[in-house]
Amino acid sequence: MGKQALLYEGKAKKLYKTGEEGVLWVEYLNQATALNGAKKDEVLGKGELNNQITSKIFEKLKKFGILSHFIEKVSKTEQLVKEVTIVPLEVVVRNVAAGSFSKRLDVPEGQPLKFPIVEFYYKEDRLDDPLINEDHILALEIATTEQIQEIKTLTQQLNQALLTIFKELSIRLIDFKVEFGLDSRGKILLADEISPDTCRLWDLKTNEHLDKDIYRRDLGDIVPVYKEVLRRLEEKE
Repeated sequence: MGKQALLYEGKAKKLYKTGEEGVLWVEYLNQATALNGAKKDEVLGKGELNNQITSKIFEKLKKFGILSHFIEKVSKTEQLVKEVTIVPLEVVVRNVAAGSFSKRLDVPEGQPLKFPIVEFYYKEDRLDDPLINEDHILALEIATTEQIQEIKTLTQQLNQALLTIFKELSIRLIDFKVEFGLDSRGKILLADEISPDTCRLWDLKTNEHLDKDIYRRDLGDIVPVYKEVLRRLEEKE
């Protein structure tokens, strides 16, 4: 099975049709972006690292019973996924105060939160992906009450699984962003990457950044940091 017509090109990935109904071909790109695309650079090797990290984490998530669109990795930069209709929400889980949460609410970065906080952002680049609440989601007919609750439940289950996975790697999961989609039967599936691009990851002992904040905050080269995350994943296989 090979990739066919290009369906979508985003900031970090391209999606292609395949010869099989309901299966898409994903190609990870070497592009690093921040500030909703305002900052953008080509970073050699980034696509390969994110594809490999994401593939390994999705394989681990299967053991936790987390349903996703992931099928298999087919090359260093490519994977096959189930075709879904994306729910236009970015779902963020925060275990520790950091980033925009700290700035918005004046909470010191690094302060553990009393419980995981789930936030919804309307996935619309034109509006800079604004923070919205459940009433907004219903009013905009983005999802039903039942779908919102299912997404929240799946997100909380995902958070617990990722906390376990990353702790085994001596990594603190600070926060992360995911998206969900509906398959052909209307089943809600996790439909995003899980990588240092979409997660804030700090070393468990040193609190050193192992994520895109290295790029976002001009702290150095992200490639060695992403390689370190991949190395830890490979050691635990």
